[in-house]
Formats: sequence, structure tokens, C-alpha cells
Amino acid sequence: MRPRLLAVAVLLAVLLAPAAPPAARAQGSATLTLDRIFSGELSARYPGQARWIADGTAYTMLEPSPRVAGADELVRYEAAGGARSVLVPAERLVPPGGDRPLSVDDYYWSPDGRRLLVFTNTARVWRADTRGDYWVLDVAGGALRRLGGDAAPSTLMFAKFSPDGGRVAYVRENDLYVEDLSTGTVTRLTRDGSRTTINGTFDWLYEEEFGLRDGFRWSPDGRRIAFWQLDASGVRDFYLVNNTDSLYSRVIPVQYPKAGTTNSAVRVGVVDAAGGPARWLELPGDLRGVYVARMEWAAGSDEVVLQHLNRHQNTLQVMLGDARTGRVRTVLAERDSAWVDVVDDLHWLGGGQRFTWTSERDGWRRVYLVSRDGRTVLPVSPAGVDVMSVAGVDERGGWLYYVASPDDATQRFLFRARLDGRGAPQRLTPAGAGGTHEYDVAPGFRWALHAASAMGDPPRVDLLRLPGHRVERTLVSNDSLRARLAGLAGGRGEFFRVDVGGGVELDGWMLKPPGFDPSRRYPVLFHVYGEPWSVTVTDAWGGRDYLWHRMLAQRGYLVVSVDNRGTPAPRGREWRKVVYRRVGELSSADQAGAARAVRGWSFVDSTRVGIWGWSGGGSMTLNALFRYPELYRAGIAVAPVPDMRYYDTAYQERYMGLPQENPEAYRMGSPITFADRLRGDLLLVHGTGDDNVHYQGTEALINALVAAGKPFEMMAYPNRSHGIYEGAGTSRHLYELFTRWLAEHLPAEPATN
Repeated sequence: MRPRLLAVAVLLAVLLAPAAPPAARAQGSATLTLDRIFSGELSARYPGQARWIADGTAYTMLEPSPRVAGADELVRYEAAGGARSVLVPAERLVPPGGDRPLSVDDYYWSPDGRRLLVFTNTARVWRADTRGDYWVLDVAGGALRRLGGDAAPSTLMFAKFSPDGGRVAYVRENDLYVEDLSTGTVTRLTRDGSRTTINGTFDWLYEEEFGLRDGFRWSPDGRRIAFWQLDASGVRDFYLVNNTDSLYSRVIPVQYPKAGTTNSAVRVGVVDAAGGPARWLELPGDLRGVYVARMEWAAGSDEVVLQHLNRHQNTLQVMLGDARTGRVRTVLAERDSAWVDVVDDLHWLGGGQRFTWTSERDGWRRVYLVSRDGRTVLPVSPAGVDVMSVAGVDERGGWLYYVASPDDATQRFLFRARLDGRGAPQRLTPAGAGGTHEYDVAPGFRWALHAASAMGDPPRVDLLRLPGHRVERTLVSNDSLRARLAGLAGGRGEFFRVDVGGGVELDGWMLKPPGFDPSRRYPVLFHVYGEPWSVTVTDAWGGRDYLWHRMLAQRGYLVVSVDNRGTPAPRGREWRKVVYRRVGELSSADQAGAARAVRGWSFVDSTRVGIWGWSGGGSMTLNALFRYPELYRAGIAVAPVPDMRYYDTAYQERYMGLPQENPEAYRMGSPITFADRLRGDLLLVHGTGDDNVHYQGTEALINALVAAGKPFEMMAYPNRSHGIYEGAGTSRHLYELFTRWLAEHLPAEPATN
């Protein structure tokens, strides 16, 4: 549940655009409009798919070709000095018999740099374009050929070079293959792939909730491939209905395990890259009652390391599996009374004798160094500080590079700490710098690509020298956008903390109307998410939503966002996990406490308070309106989960437990339980083709509201997914809908008699 209508009797009326309030009537570059926001004029630029080369002395990027219109070429830049050379001009990407270069959706270098793998002609699988065609270019000889043998177009997935660069493995229609680049021979490694037997990739649940798509790994010596296999035969289909693309409706089945129902069975196999039977690791327990959330080779070609979660996700075991015998042993276990998060920062050191591990075992998200047998666990990062991510581990230099923000949960900075845990950590992001800083550190740890942004300030992408953080050169400045933003009426926003009682203070931000007058009373619109998956209060460039919020501020609104407890802010384990089994209750209580405090500000009109959110934020909007009807006049709930039982196993059970064990927690956490309390105005918006948060939930809520005699308005977007963006003009139409509805139901100017 990540951040981002049928005709009925209460169909939303098409409203005329209201006259702008006095603060926003001036026209020109100082005024934001939906046309400006969606024209691309105010979009930030980013570098074109930068990749560090193996030794960290240079990087490659995709850039527009000056000779072939609409095509890209691959360019190399030396880190020191910035010398530029064209490695692969667009003309070399014209396939045999073709007249246009391939459209490069992504690219990958072989380990020796002699070959280039090009991903093109891509197709969407759930969220991302992970199916497509792969072509291999011999950089020196110039030969370009398509992989896959007789495979149909756009059917290969996750192609990657063997460690010696001579072969490529890929998934094709749920089976694994290896192709020899010298002979063109294709070897099929698995033969049981089907809709329900999934080799080397994942079902809907693993992709959505564990971020897993690519489901196989070459061994370091190139002799074996380890892979996930899912048996989805026990997972029920949920049916999406497409009513608009043909004369008769078409049913689209999606295997989707709702909370408390059957999951796919999972196992891990190891197969010889030359072919032969797989050896299956001897995983413990019911294979439908566990998750294998991560798997990699364990610093060698004889063992793999697994992260094995129980169904409740409150016990995570680090296991080593023997690729030769299939035997598995647990070397480390993490347990929590709430839930345990999967670790993406496991790095092997000392030739495989130690690994880095991230844990909340002392109440903070810290990095530890763990011996291979799990008997020695030593802290590396400092106590009392949450590590948000690991930027790199420099074993030779003896440093852990990590991103954290010890003093301000809305910001992110780069630090480094000694791997032996001695001494104080060093902040590498310059003192006094605010905002959010992201780093792609090069091999060798001498260089990094650095993106810095802040609220209202778009990213600046630089090449840095480390550890001194000296800017070598700027790749993308976004200065022209920055100048346009500086000319907009009103401020960029300000941050605050609000006391909601019980010693709890929440972080928030606020956008004020231009010419803000503290003696006036303004309407407030809260933007909310509030679930354990994400935060909204970050000092970072916010893109389209920031611009839309700023447009509303220009029209006379105070726009506010607050992060409640239970969101993944760097404020300690207790902050994040206090909501266990109380996600809907405690989270919305915190938001209501913030609303009460804001309503008490002298410049706020307490009769005009609104709230809006998407996905988990849509659910929070419903909880706010239903549980605290005295606080909110209006709300927009986009793609919400009104009933927690309708969402998937891995997400909902992680934070709420299983519904069979605690049905009352699900009932009390679901906004549909309190639908009969609605007093304010509600707009429901949902895509009928949403495979993530099903339109079913909105239909169930409609029934509950109708039964309670509660008026509301709604808009359904046919066949749109969770992001509601497919189809010409959809995003523009959606935000115009929001804007018109707010003008009618939460007017920027108070009504006059």
C-alpha cells in the first residue's frame, strides 16, 4: 500500500472553476495553474541512468544523440577531470535489418566491459516494466544481436551476465534459461514454469511487499544459479473487470492473497548453469507459512544466505544454505514483539568471515558486524541514532558509510563510522547544509554522485570527491527551474512541531498563502499518509504534489502535513512500532491531535478544515472523517482500504497480526466500521483496475454509507491502476477534479450572507 466513477445518484457535478481569491488573482509567472504544473515547465531534470564502472574511476550515462533525433548514445565520463568520450553512438544500436536505433530503457555492462546488454521494447508487469527484449552489443567488434532464440517479443526478464561475461541468464515465461554468447546456444534450466509455478521471478505479493522482482543469482564462479521458486496454486484469484476495451467485458484474474488467506509456497533451489536437476534447500516449516524475503550468495559459490521470515514477520532468521547438500543452518535470529524489517544492507567482509547487519535490538536502527557463525555481534554505528540506509562499506579503509539524521527527522545526511566501532562518527555532508542528501558512492570510495534537494528546492546533482565532500562538477543544476520557482508568489514552506498530548510531538510542514496575514482566518487542508510504509514530512523536493499544494496556497489555503507515530521516521523503534495492531486507531488519533492543535492557531478558521490522502492516506482520510467528525469539514480519499481484511497478507499481517487471531483489531482499525459517523463532505476516488488496493473496498464502503443514509460523492476511473495515471489526460483530469471539489466543499474564502 504505497504512496501512490460509475454514474450514481450522487455523481460528482462538473463545477465551473471558481473565481480566485484576492491573493491569487494576479496572473503571470508568479501564479501557479494546473496547466503550468502538467505542462512539464516546472519538472525537475535528472541525469540519464548513470552507472559507475567497476574500478570507480569513471561513470557512463545515456545522453541524447546529436546526430540521430530521438535516440540515445552511451557516454563515458572520467571522474577526475571530466573527460568525455562516446562509447556507443546511437548508430551502433541499429539492429540488423533495421533503420532506427534501439530505444534504450536500461543497460548493463559485462564485468570486463567488453559487452553491453540493452533492455528495450519493455512491457509492464504490475508496477514496473520488467518484461522486454534484450540485445547484446560487442563493444569492440560492433556485433549486435537479440537474445532469447525463438522467444516471443517482450518475454524476457532480468537478463544478466555471468561473472566471466560469456553467458547471459534470464527468465522467460516463468522458466530460467542460460544463453552462450559465443555460440548462441540456449539452455533451459527449469521446465515446470507456468502461471502457478514461478521460477526466477515472483508473484504479485513478493513484488509489492518485499520489492522483489529479479529472482535468481549467478554464483561468483559462474557454475551455478540460485533461484526462488513459488507455488501459487493455493492462492485465490481476485477478478478485475475491464468493461471498456471491447464490446463485452473481460475478466482479468490476479492471484492475490488477502489477509488471513493462503500464500504461495516458497523454496530456493540451486541449479548447474550447464543444466541438470535443481537441488532444493531444506527450509524448515510450512513453506506456505513463511517468506524468503532475501537471498544472495554468501561470499562464495558453495553457500547462499537467506532471510527467512515467519508468517507473522516477528522473527527473521539469517540462514546459510549449502548449495551442494541442501542443508540449512540458522546463524542469527531477530525477534520483535511487533514486526522485524527485512535488511537490504548485508555486506560480506573478511573474505566471508563477517557480515554487516541492521537491527533495532537496542531500540534504534543500528548497523552491526556479525561473525559468520553468528556468535559475535558488534555495533558499528552509534547508539541512539537511526541509520536510514547504508551507502557503502569500505573494508580496505575500515569505514561504514551511512545516511542518517540524528537531530531532525525530516532531513537526511551522509556519515561514516569506523568498522571497528571506535571513535565518533564523522558527518560528511557539510555542517549547516539542510534538506535531503542522496548518494551513489563509487567503488573505491573516492567519488560519489550526490543529489541534494529541499522543500521547494529541486535536486542539484553533483559529482563529489570523498571523504571531503568537495564538488568536482555539477551534472544537473536545475537552475532554470529554481529561478522559475523563485518567481512564484508565496513561500516555499516551513517546518514545525506540534504537541498532541502525552509528551508526543509530531513533525509537520506548512505552506502559507502569499501575503500571509496572521490577523485573518484561513482554511486548512491536511495532506496525510500516516501508515508504516512512508512519511510525508520530509525536507525534500516534492514534485507535482508540492506544486499542486503550493497552487492551493496561492488560492488562499493553508496546506499542512504531519507525520504521526507509526510512520518510518528516524525517531527510534518505539516511535515506529507503537502502532502494532492499532494502525487505524492510534495513527488517526495522532492526526486528530494535530488537527485540534492547528485549529487552535489564531489564523486558522476551525470551521474549514479538510484532509486528503492516497492509498494508506486515503484510509487515514476516512478514519479522520469517520472517527473525528467534529474536526473535519471535508475530505478526499483516493484508492483507500476501508476494510483491512481486503488488503494483502504480507502488509496487513505485518502490522496487524492475522485476522483469525484478532478479528477485533481488524474491525476497530478499519474505517468502514465507523462509516455511520460521517458528518462532513466526502469525495471517494478509485481506479477500477487497481490490482493493489481493490475497487472492491470502495464498493463495500459505498454500501455502508448508503445503508447509513450518508451523502457522499465519488469518481471512478475505468481500468486505471493504483496510481490513476493510465490514459490520455488522466492525471490532469484527476487533479482538476480535486481542485474543483475543494473549491466547492472547502472554499478558500468564507461564505458571505
